[in-house]
Amino acid sequence: MSGEDAAWEIRFSNTRKRPYFYNSDTQQSCWEVPPALTDADLTQLPGAQHLSYSSSSGGTAESDAASSSNNNNKIRASHLLIKHSGSRRPSSWREKEITRSKQDAIEILKQHQKLLKDAVDLRDTFAKLASTESDCSSARDGGDLGVFGRNQMQKPFEDAAFALKVDELSDIVSTDSGVHLILRTA
Repeated sequence: MSGEDAAWEIRFSNTRKRPYFYNSDTQQSCWEVPPALTDADLTQLPGAQHLSYSSSSGGTAESDAASSSNNNNKIRASHLLIKHSGSRRPSSWREKEITRSKQDAIEILKQHQKLLKDAVDLRDTFAKLASTESDCSSARDGGDLGVFGRNQMQKPFEDAAFALKVDELSDIVSTDSGVHLILRTA
């Protein structure tokens, strides 16, 4: 492992109930295994015990994430969240205090939905739109939520995401967090 790679460690997200990779030098975090790391490197990283969830399948975090698209127990999705005054936390990286009504949030999403339905490259357009318009911190990742399983998201979100086919866009979904458009990516 090179000196630059030695700064990586594995942490566990209590919110997402899954491990992620954190570089203490650059303060970068990511869900996927950093490309410079080998399987041997992974076992040497601080926090490697968090990867034990994949040992039962005999794979690494990377292969586990890749294989999850082959079954319906885990999926990968991106979303675009618009919060409103009734959201459980009516603030975001975009706005300190969100005062719009739920109906106004829905109208905003309807405009985004129209744009996405006409998109030539749905994934790319969705990621660009989510990165500037979503009230979720996943905006910095183009709305990507990574791989998740059942009982990890709010029920209406989970039900809508799991009902989608890969590369299918949901209708507007309402949760305690706000209103969402969901794009299933794997």
